[in-house]
Amino acid sequence: MKRNKRTPAARAYFRAFYEKNRIRYGAAMVLSILSIGVNLFVTWLLGEMIDIIAAGEAERLPGMLWVWIGMAVFTVAADTAKYWAKLGFVRRALVQYKALAFRRLSEKSISAFSQENTGRYLSTLTNDVTTIEANYLEKPFEMAAYALTGAGALAMMIWYSPLLAAADILLGLLPIVAVAVTGGALAKREKAVSDQNESFMAQIKDLLSGFSIIKSFKAEEETQKRFNASNQKLENVKYRRRWCEALIGEASGICGLVMQMGIFFLGAYLAIRGDITAGTVIIFINLSGYMLNAINIVPQAWAARKAAAGLVEKLAEVTEENADREGDPIPAKLERAITLENVTFGYEPEKPVLQNVSLTLEAGKKYALVGGSGSGKSTLLNLLMGACDGYTGSIAIDGRELREVDAGSLYDVISLIGQNVFLFDDTLYQNITMFRDFPEDKLELAVQRSGLDGLVSEKGESYRCGENGNGLSGGERQRVSIARCLLRETPVLLLDEATAALDNQTAFAVTDAILHLDGLTRVVVTHRLEAALLEQYDRIFVLRNGGVCESGKFDELMDRKAYFYSLFTVANG
Repeated sequence: MKRNKRTPAARAYFRAFYEKNRIRYGAAMVLSILSIGVNLFVTWLLGEMIDIIAAGEAERLPGMLWVWIGMAVFTVAADTAKYWAKLGFVRRALVQYKALAFRRLSEKSISAFSQENTGRYLSTLTNDVTTIEANYLEKPFEMAAYALTGAGALAMMIWYSPLLAAADILLGLLPIVAVAVTGGALAKREKAVSDQNESFMAQIKDLLSGFSIIKSFKAEEETQKRFNASNQKLENVKYRRRWCEALIGEASGICGLVMQMGIFFLGAYLAIRGDITAGTVIIFINLSGYMLNAINIVPQAWAARKAAAGLVEKLAEVTEENADREGDPIPAKLERAITLENVTFGYEPEKPVLQNVSLTLEAGKKYALVGGSGSGKSTLLNLLMGACDGYTGSIAIDGRELREVDAGSLYDVISLIGQNVFLFDDTLYQNITMFRDFPEDKLELAVQRSGLDGLVSEKGESYRCGENGNGLSGGERQRVSIARCLLRETPVLLLDEATAALDNQTAFAVTDAILHLDGLTRVVVTHRLEAALLEQYDRIFVLRNGGVCESGKFDELMDRKAYFYSLFTVANG
């Protein structure tokens, strides 16, 4: 079967292991190979000692003792240097590999990532990395040492006794055949474990995220069953993989025992005949052990390394899927307008959420999007953020079609303050700045305009927000989100029910402050139909059943006494 070529994305991950790391790799490999000579030298010394004992040459013992001492000192020094180089290589390789994985993950589009199962990434960056470390990064040193030791052992065997060497080669075919027959299944078993672990991680994340819902609905027994089922599946596939490994080891072990016993009896026969010495028999037993290790371990290590390489290719594949679209960069400013012409979009093609929407958002002006639940307001903002390309019609920024715009540069133009706020388990300061540095005056202004100054004064910038902001109230978390966007100072600011979690007084103050910001284009989705705020918008777009049913300034819409008038009357009834 022809081997599949690696994709460019996969090659990048494999290169990450060795970038600025080849010297450590080479040093570790050379030092691992040095152990070959040590092992073979020990075998020779052992044979010499047996012959000295058999010949009664006691005067040679002191010299042999000094040889043993020198060899021990050399071995300790060489092994220390080997581990220093190898462990340094593995550490840097894993750091660079995981850094590349997270960078590639960060390049995905918002919509693509939101539709994916994050359990797959938790699995590939934890369980799979452990396997890659053991079976891909560390195995080459082991394979080189055992393979070359086996080759050296074979050369010594031929030098001592070509007949015994030939017998050793013939008997050595048994474990090779055993590994070849059983080893092919290991890669499939390894991938099955990875896939099931991905599902298990997703299950755990889901259950922990919904802990409060589980408790409040007293669904502990049902969720325990779901956990048990997923847990059982994972352990079942791991059990099958362990069985596969055990069978490979057992087959190799039995064939290796046959090989060693055959060499022992043949060697004993030749020694009794006087063709070789007793020391030579012992040397052959040790050398056949090295041969056996090479025959057993190298094919198994190769199979394990191949399986681990499959996990690297899997990570490359999942991080390559739905990556941010490539496009042309645009300036970080809006000079004319954002225009939508006959835009139709649905998350399911046969169920459009937006239908033939046409509107213009001129630079520097303030717009409100109002309408009932499900009218398409949030979907419209998501399209403006480049979250989905599957719309028909046109969305253009200063005449540039959104589908052709680089996503990274789009985010320099547009910021979104959404309904759902995520906070990191870090300080209030880091959550506001998103781990970047800003001038103190800009930071203070953003905190003030978002209504966050009271919280900062009370708790301080170093206050830890807790996991997803569980140390703050819903309104406080929303104000942090608003402060983040104000700090970025993008020319276009989208707000999707951004003040929904705030009390009426604070919500009014925050919205009013945002509407008074100079130079920004603001598009606000709101259900708070307050005249004092609505009068400030340059235009209000009223959405109904996925389309714009009317638009105009507040007074104009009220005078028409159409759908907007009904919404406003009900909201303020």
